[in-house]
Amino acid sequence: MVHHLSPERVESMARNGQAIVVDVRESSEYKQGHIPRARHIPLSQLVHRLKEVSKSHTVVVVCQSGNRSARACEMLQQAGYTKVFNLSGGMNNWKGPVER
Repeated sequence: MVHHLSPERVESMARNGQAIVVDVRESSEYKQGHIPRARHIPLSQLVHRLKEVSKSHTVVVVCQSGNRSARACEMLQQAGYTKVFNLSGGMNNWKGPVER
């Protein structure tokens, strides 16, 4: 089961260091703008790069609309991650700061 968080909650958690944000979009999308300090791990590479994301941290997964990130959340849960959340609505719903 995928748990969703509001953009406001994700912004607060990321700003306060309470979560690692993982952006699973493709490179071209990520370069157009991403959440500050988000780790870029495209969905197609996620399974091979799991070691880059600690299981002990809260992880918030982001994509453009929330669909790919929901799949990524399921993949992380299957790999044993327990504190995994999806940004509701993805970057389409994000109103916080953006890095380019």
